[in-house]
Amino acid sequence: MKRLVLLGIGLLAVVFLTASGTGSPTTTPLAPSGGIDVVLTGDYPDPSIIREGDFFYMTHTSHAYVPGLLIWRSKDLLNWERAGYALKRSVGDVWAPDFVKYGNRFFIYFPASGTNWVVTAPSPEGPWSDPVDLKISGIDPGHIAAPDGKRYLYQDDGYVVELAPDGLSIAGKRAKVYDGWRYPDSWAVECFCLESPKLMFFKGMYYLTSAEGGTAGPGTSHMAVLARAKNVLGPWENCPTNPLVHTWSKTERYLSKGHGTLFQGAAGKWFIVYHAYENGHLPLGRQTIIEPVTPTKDGWFRTARDPQREGEVRKHRNVVLEPDDFAGESLKLQWQFSGIGSLNEVELADGALTITCGTDGIRAMHAILGDHNFEATVKLEPEKGVEAGLILHYDQKIYAGIGLKDGYVFTMSKGELAGNPMVEAPQARYFKIRLFEYDLTMFYSEDGVNWKTYPSSQEVSGYQQNMLGGFSSLKIGVYGQGNGRLRIDDFTYRVLDDRFPE
Repeated sequence: MKRLVLLGIGLLAVVFLTASGTGSPTTTPLAPSGGIDVVLTGDYPDPSIIREGDFFYMTHTSHAYVPGLLIWRSKDLLNWERAGYALKRSVGDVWAPDFVKYGNRFFIYFPASGTNWVVTAPSPEGPWSDPVDLKISGIDPGHIAAPDGKRYLYQDDGYVVELAPDGLSIAGKRAKVYDGWRYPDSWAVECFCLESPKLMFFKGMYYLTSAEGGTAGPGTSHMAVLARAKNVLGPWENCPTNPLVHTWSKTERYLSKGHGTLFQGAAGKWFIVYHAYENGHLPLGRQTIIEPVTPTKDGWFRTARDPQREGEVRKHRNVVLEPDDFAGESLKLQWQFSGIGSLNEVELADGALTITCGTDGIRAMHAILGDHNFEATVKLEPEKGVEAGLILHYDQKIYAGIGLKDGYVFTMSKGELAGNPMVEAPQARYFKIRLFEYDLTMFYSEDGVNWKTYPSSQEVSGYQQNMLGGFSSLKIGVYGQGNGRLRIDDFTYRVLDDRFPE
């Protein structure tokens, strides 16, 4: 009997149950004073973190990828593994979530499609509910509850709105209660952009951490600033030593540090989690960083290091991509999709993954990259009339790589035919791309052993926010387009070191 696993909405909790991508174990503790720990080296921006039992859980912006809101799990804050997805279907571009616990239930608030949504679960690992539309505009929600049980949702530009007791609807009108912290006029920033309100209660005071300065643009633009108040609605007093986190010089290894959340770890120790771009590697997107902070005698917080010196930078390889023969019962958690509304358009059967394509744009399966240099291969079998390829995916209109249609091999640049000669290769089924120092070299093969180099390569360092917008990143992916189906098999991935590959 033919074995068939439909990756539909109803089966998502089963299909994406098995965790994958655990980083190598380490016994080195978080940097106590001298630097920062980069815990997710791929594009995992706008981090939000909670602790439950022995584990920490974290989620991030997930754009319009399906499934969305990937949840990471860790016991020590250094070694993270993928634990599952909270969002089962597309509701548009998902940005800057807030992961919180209230009572015995877990909530993730997030903006998408001009409104705000919430999903709930009895455990950080699910099962998660369908998304509920809160029917309110604004971005970057931040949840807080007052001692009287009232719940509030802070948003960008200093606004707040009361929530219903169950947290699933709005109970009042938005009101502006915070104006932010005014940095010196001489600072090079992208915009004022008061965003990312994240709140907590500590020793009788409410603390509000916000982002300012813009997310990208100048490398010294972004920052995390701190304020506090005795009342959940203010008035808010700004920290006299702001900003709490900031990139002071474009010579630092990580630029645009910002969008921070304070949280308490084990043994009462305090930390801040935030995102930043790696200097020289903007195409990899905004990476997740954790570092210690210390409560001060006057009731504020400051980083354990000198706030104007980045100090030691330690990177932890948790964003691991695994080879995949698509022979298992479930799809690896490294994979997400763009161009589809739900997972009913994808099936895992007979040792391969098949995507039902369309003519209204590409259908793409992709994985977020965490490595500078790598090589990847895949076997693609498109039906007649279907265009397919192995690509570096930035978004649905911007990608680069090697493609195949009706027996001809070609390359794409910025989502369009590159203008290079099409190569007749009717038996080509295997494709390989190599990224080394942002030079993209492409190959094709009939058997996956004997490779032919495509005669034209590309340079893709410009595939990043400051050049293209969209706040996206390079991802390894495959795509299909046209009336028909695309069969995907035999994905391999290997990291290249800093030496030029053979």
